[in-house]
Amino acid sequence: MAQPKKNSSSPAAQYFAEVLRMLRTKAGLSQTELGERMAYTGAAVSAVETCAKPATDEFIEAAEKALEAGGVIAAAAKYLRLERYPAHFQGFVQLEQEALSVSSYCTQLIDGLVQTEAYARAVLGSAFPPLDEEEINQLTAARMERKALLDRKPACVLSVILEEAALRRRIGGLEVMRAQYACLLACAERPNVVLQVMPMSMAGHAGLQGQMKLIETPENSTLVYMEGNGQSTLVSKPEDVGALARRYAMIRSQALRPEETAVLIEQLAGEL
Repeated sequence: MAQPKKNSSSPAAQYFAEVLRMLRTKAGLSQTELGERMAYTGAAVSAVETCAKPATDEFIEAAEKALEAGGVIAAAAKYLRLERYPAHFQGFVQLEQEALSVSSYCTQLIDGLVQTEAYARAVLGSAFPPLDEEEINQLTAARMERKALLDRKPACVLSVILEEAALRRRIGGLEVMRAQYACLLACAERPNVVLQVMPMSMAGHAGLQGQMKLIETPENSTLVYMEGNGQSTLVSKPEDVGALARRYAMIRSQALRPEETAVLIEQLAGEL
């Protein structure tokens, strides 16, 4: 059986392992017996309970069903999943997943909520210092999971403004960008998504001071998130939020209309 790694495992991983172990013990099952119910080996169950290996989404779903946990395992796993994201991003992800609306202005890259998996993988693969393959896989999967907020009920309302330069940067090569353009056009057809582009012809505009995301919380308050170079800032002071919200409104008014944006993306796709 796998040996414990208590010194290196995170608090969330240890908590999840303890919840799994307690529920299994309460059900009167050995690790092998639980594994059989889940279509896993006893060693696999042991590896998760001792924090030797992380629990995959498939493992979590199987454990929830096998133990008839009533959502307890899924609730514990929510915090485990947060650790798939960089530390500076984890708090924002929680806010984003509960948001009534997200309004994003992006300068260098296409927003993660409308990225394809191949585009996301190419972006993460260009990181420096370089990430290993396991890290890239984990971060790519985590980024794709964030997109679930567009399909939840009630769906989050998403407004994305992209700098034209971000669209022209051929991340991952021609095939990746073709698929990414198609993804953007499909996203723009959703009733809860508004996509706009700030054209390069708009030489001076309100967004030159940098990118931002506005989050409308379930309590109908607004927060502003900004990041760069592995650092992040969450703005909550009302007067500062108000100033940034007004700036975003100006950026939106200066950007191309949604229908003009679709035409531009189609043109860019035709150039590939």
